[in-house]
Amino acid sequence: MNNIAVILAAGNSTRMRADKSKLLLEINGKTVIERTVDVFSKISQINEIIVACRQEDLEQFEEVLSKYDISYCFGGATRQESVMNVVDTIDECDLLVIHDGARPLVTEKEIIDTINKAKETNAAAVGVRVKDTIKVVNDDLVITDTPERSSLIAIQTPQVFDFGTYLKACVKAKSEGLDFTDDCRLIENIGGKVSVVIGEYTNIKITTPEDITVAEGILSFRGD
Repeated sequence: MNNIAVILAAGNSTRMRADKSKLLLEINGKTVIERTVDVFSKISQINEIIVACRQEDLEQFEEVLSKYDISYCFGGATRQESVMNVVDTIDECDLLVIHDGARPLVTEKEIIDTINKAKETNAAAVGVRVKDTIKVVNDDLVITDTPERSSLIAIQTPQVFDFGTYLKACVKAKSEGLDFTDDCRLIENIGGKVSVVIGEYTNIKITTPEDITVAEGILSFRGD
């Protein structure tokens, strides 16, 4: 099989309040993007890694990732555009493995388990059960509904899709003028089903300065 991993690294890092991409910040001596790429480079079921980044970050990314056999593609204005930019460069692929570059603590097991599930079902995403009670509110922040917590999953990445199915979903979304913040929604939009692989709460997304401190604690606990 020819499986390609897409590492999304084109965000503007606004909430990090940093003067550079948050993926170039260090966690225990390694940049966020290096930690992310390093995990995927160890997965034998992945044949190619493509990093979608901003044009202004490319030189620094190439420097910190120089030891890895990866290629690059410029990202778009949105997550969906970034993935589509990468997809447009791919001639042949079986499974497309999409991951947030800002999730550097993902484990090899989570990646492999999600790939294996996608082989069975055509689409799979890692996620965790919601711990807190979730409330639906209106524009005035008044509670209007309380979903049953047992049926709620917080979806993370990687998200893995049969490439042909993903292409079909992209074409439909584009024709309808839709732009989703989650790749699973593309598949849902064509009536497809996405299986969930239960992952780890430690697979956090680096978004705000506090997340760096949390990630350092997780790595210390792992002995890394």
